Amino acid sequence: MTENWLYTLLIELGLANIDAQTLAYSITLFIIFLIAALATHLVRRILLASVTKLLKTSKHSWISAFLKHGFFKKLSWFVPVAIVSLAIDVILPANSSIYVLTKRLTMSCFVIVVVFSITALLGSLNDTKSLVSKERRQLLRSYTDVGRILAYLFGFIFIISIFTGRSPWGIISVLGGLTAITLLIFKDAILGFVASIQMSTMDLVRLGDWIEMNQYGADGEVIEISIHSVKVQNWDKTITSIPTYSLVSNSFRNWRGMSESGGRRIKRALHIDQQSIRFCDTELLTQLENVALLQTYLKTKHDELTLHNKTTAQTTSVLNGRRQTNIGVFRAYIIAYLKNNPNVRQNMTFLVRQLAPGGQGLPIEIYVFSKNQVWAEYEAIQADIFDHLLAAAPEFGLRIFQEPTGYDMRQIARTNNSSDG
Repeated sequence: MTENWLYTLLIELGLANIDAQTLAYSITLFIIFLIAALATHLVRRILLASVTKLLKTSKHSWISAFLKHGFFKKLSWFVPVAIVSLAIDVILPANSSIYVLTKRLTMSCFVIVVVFSITALLGSLNDTKSLVSKERRQLLRSYTDVGRILAYLFGFIFIISIFTGRSPWGIISVLGGLTAITLLIFKDAILGFVASIQMSTMDLVRLGDWIEMNQYGADGEVIEISIHSVKVQNWDKTITSIPTYSLVSNSFRNWRGMSESGGRRIKRALHIDQQSIRFCDTELLTQLENVALLQTYLKTKHDELTLHNKTTAQTTSVLNGRRQTNIGVFRAYIIAYLKNNPNVRQNMTFLVRQLAPGGQGLPIEIYVFSKNQVWAEYEAIQADIFDHLLAAAPEFGLRIFQEPTGYDMRQIARTNNSSDG
């Protein structure tokens, strides 16, 4: 063998027994590593570079995912490791301690290459979006994440098996006996995996969903789902990470239903100063008859009230019979205005209602749905509606309630001062 030849040559050159053996081992290892370096250069610089250049010209989308995660690069390490393994078998004697050590190191390298290749493959599968529907993509991510954990776990077990000489199944059985410790170590991964399956089965969260979870400060779009966490990009562009199992064990709001419904809710109230509410007099009704949206309503209501009041005893009191109020006509105007608004959905919930009066006046709540769901455009539609109604209220003799400001207080003080003077 080469070692014997080197050892004999070094002895003949006059080296001591120990020195000859050490030098022979050193030269042998240098030759092995030289072979490994040469093999690596040939594979990485020539073969892999040519294959990568060829694959980049491919039109298949999955090729770019494999190149991104370096799958072929990691796979190429099999060649130099295999060459080193063969060189060890040829150069070193099977019974020597140096052979056993280098062989174990080489086998460990094989395991590491296998683990890295598997994780790169799983990562590439996550990015092959064209092969998997959006609804099932998070489920695939859960399986690949579990696959990564298992790959690292089994790789660690096999490396221990190589250096200890024990069967890997024996090590696994020992770990199985330490169930409590194993569950403690992998608690988050187990909970996350189960939660991922539940989320996919019950269709709780998908990529691209808008979710809101106040306890984690999350309010935005789901950009990533894994067995450990769900990443949400908030509307202020910050990223919130939520433990996956929290989405199953805790409550959260998913706005997907709104997106699929085709409308977005507008729910806001106008607060009317109750002291401005009164019965409509002839002057106000005559003025309002010029409003196109109210002409049909006012005529119909006038005929109805006239017919009803014929049977009612008429006195000087305005409380006898039925009379129109400015708040009632204003409500009718709001309904007509929203019915003629092209941005409001007429086939979804449509309410204009009074809420209980309180310290901030009488709330007139508008509960409708806009056709546009895009945030900025939705806010513009909502603002246009209330801009108009706030400006229209005085035409009905109504005042919008507003708590006194510093300006109001100064005006009151000036009035009092003028009256005192």
